[in-house]
Amino acid sequence: MLQGQNSNREAWLESNIMGDGSPHTDTSTEMDPDDNNQSFDIVPSNPFMASGSSDKQKEKFPEQKTLRRLAQNREAARKSRLRKKAYVQQLENSRLKLTQLEQEVQRARKQGVVISNSSDQTQPNGSLAFVAEYSRWLEEQSKHISELRTAVTSHRSDNELRSLVENATSHFNGIFRLKRTAAKADVFHIIYGMWTSPAERCFLWIGGFRSSELLKLLVSHLEPLTEQQLASIDHLQQTSLQAEEALSQGMDALQQSLAQTLASDAPVVPAGSSGMANYMGQMAMAMGKLGSLENFLRQADHLREKTLQQMHTILTTRQSARALLAINDYFSRLRALSTLWLARPQE
Repeated sequence: MLQGQNSNREAWLESNIMGDGSPHTDTSTEMDPDDNNQSFDIVPSNPFMASGSSDKQKEKFPEQKTLRRLAQNREAARKSRLRKKAYVQQLENSRLKLTQLEQEVQRARKQGVVISNSSDQTQPNGSLAFVAEYSRWLEEQSKHISELRTAVTSHRSDNELRSLVENATSHFNGIFRLKRTAAKADVFHIIYGMWTSPAERCFLWIGGFRSSELLKLLVSHLEPLTEQQLASIDHLQQTSLQAEEALSQGMDALQQSLAQTLASDAPVVPAGSSGMANYMGQMAMAMGKLGSLENFLRQADHLREKTLQQMHTILTTRQSARALLAINDYFSRLRALSTLWLARPQE
């Protein structure tokens, strides 16, 4: 009996053990690890997924900055090319204007011959004739300066150099004679430098340059100078400065007197005269004062001419040649500066 019970218990244990390994165990409620992984992948609130998206966005930011910077560089380069193109175009336009001006000067020269032969020197075209004469003067001046520069750089003898200096000086003084003749036709055109370039007019004084200022500029180009030369140039500069101040004061007094004449009541005239007669009397007084302008111009040019002559007596022949070259270069650069200023790009 006991043996039968043991046999039944063994059979029951074997049956349960075999049941655990049977194919029917697929009905178990235990979750598959693969199923667990799938369940995590589809959860929207997964923090690992949010972190990956943020990293991708951060990686895109440098790329966007680079693209934006490249676009800005391309735009800046495009604007630079447009500015350069506009500048080149303005230079070309300036060249065409200069060519047209040269052609007009050539035509004015032909007209100037007729005008200069005319007995009426008070015609308004007198200033046009001066422009033509001044253009010819510049051409001749360029030739003299070129010969002088070649002689200085090639170390010609003092005798050869002296002849060239005298010719260049004589030609330089010719501009003063041209201005005196032109002032009779149109003193305003000459005294206010309408025949000069804009940069030259910036330093204009009574129709020309200040002798005292020009001497300051020349000293640095003439070194080495002896003590006696320095003292003589300093004295010449002080003398020129005093004369310039006296002329400037005279010009100021003339302008004040002219303004008072035009602003005051008409002068007293005989009874019964018309208002037009009173007006014409006032204009006659003003015209008489304006006539002094020509005299001031003549005195200023005389001061300039005498200052240059005295400067040559102080300097050696070679120093005088260098002085003439420095003067020419200074005014040439002023004219070139005017051309560049007028041709500058304007945004």
